[in-house]
Amino acid sequence: MIPKVRRPRTRRMITLEVRANTAPSPAFRTITLGGPALAEFEPAGDDQAVRLFFPRMGQDRLRMPTLDNEGWMAELLVLPKSRRPWVRNYTIRRARPGEIDIEFALHDGDAPAADWARRVRPGEPAGVFDLGVGYLPPPGASWQLLAGDESALPAILAILEHARDDLVAEVFLEVPSAADVRQVEAPPGVRVHWLPRPGPGGRPGSLALATIREAVLPSGPAYAWIAGEAALATGARRHLVRDRGWPKADIAFLGYWRHGRAAPG
Repeated sequence: MIPKVRRPRTRRMITLEVRANTAPSPAFRTITLGGPALAEFEPAGDDQAVRLFFPRMGQDRLRMPTLDNEGWMAELLVLPKSRRPWVRNYTIRRARPGEIDIEFALHDGDAPAADWARRVRPGEPAGVFDLGVGYLPPPGASWQLLAGDESALPAILAILEHARDDLVAEVFLEVPSAADVRQVEAPPGVRVHWLPRPGPGGRPGSLALATIREAVLPSGPAYAWIAGEAALATGARRHLVRDRGWPKADIAFLGYWRHGRAAPG
């Protein structure tokens, strides 16, 4: 199933530079990007996603696509890997005039984006291409279920910071350790359940999925936004539909990544 997305009205390939690299907690890095080209970028809030372009190790510069449509993929694939940048999808954590923040979960193993986030320094290049917003709650929902592992944490925190004051929601946030638990800006009707994994070696998303299955949830028409490791997203949707009788149309589920499998590129 292809997730519903509200596409931006216009979008362009935007080349920026790193302004800062900070660590909000041990398992995360926040990369601040900025530059004059952000005048062409329209912040939409919520889980606004972008294609993020960044150089491979050893490349002397960033070679961005020139096409402002989906033809950019073919344009990029004809480049040899020695010149082709890495491309990954990320959420805009925060946007300010002239700057955007993108937050990275530092997965273990050979992960190009996490490796780049660990080592990148101010002044180095990166680029973005707007993908739009996938958090689209219907007007009739009386409450919401938001859930994700560490890869979905930036999107959920952004959703909560942009939420209406009357939002009622149950939020389940799985993170690698208790040191990654943070203060959350959210309306008073939102209950945030932090789920630090008890130790290394567990499959990301499994704790959140088990907690959702056992949770006592409110009644009434609802909307769910669930993202992260693919088994969490699909498993939670299956549980809500089969065991709780939710309509499929009321559930947005996004498999950001697969445990033990590298993204292509």
